[in-house]
Amino acid sequence: MRRSLVVLVTALGLLLGWVVPASAYEPVRVVHAERVQAGPYGVTVGFSTWPVRAMRSLDFTFAPDGGIAGKSGVLELIGPDAHYTVPLARHPRKREVWGLDTESLRFAGNWTMRFTVDGPAGKGVGEFRHLDVLEQPGPPFALSWSVSTLPLLCLIALIVVAWRRTRTKVRAVAA
Repeated sequence: MRRSLVVLVTALGLLLGWVVPASAYEPVRVVHAERVQAGPYGVTVGFSTWPVRAMRSLDFTFAPDGGIAGKSGVLELIGPDAHYTVPLARHPRKREVWGLDTESLRFAGNWTMRFTVDGPAGKGVGEFRHLDVLEQPGPPFALSWSVSTLPLLCLIALIVVAWRRTRTKVRAVAA
């Protein structure tokens, strides 16, 4: 009896161990939304951070009218010195819409999002123009990396000094 109770508690613990981390992620909070008409489909574009800044991760959500069932889509991100295409897939934390999870736009400037939506009403293309992406927040990367590597360099110097001192003491004892 006692053994089966231990097995049951262990099984429940393992089950809850898998469930708890999945619920630890925050839901996607859309703080700004824009409407885009892609042919016969209306698409609501949501942003988890507004205004958008270069090199800052945020969630993008794309919700076509009537849901994503029976539809497929492609997103083209066109910006200064960048142009890439992404197939629209379910957002990992907001499964009822398409989305990009913790994506960042690399350059400041004027961006365009071009949608191609294919569904029961045919194929539609629409654009969200004039998405102004502001400069990267915080100090420049070179300064950030320099400051953040100082503790690592100090640790390496400490290890080298300690290793040299220990090695000389070992030689002195051996002699």
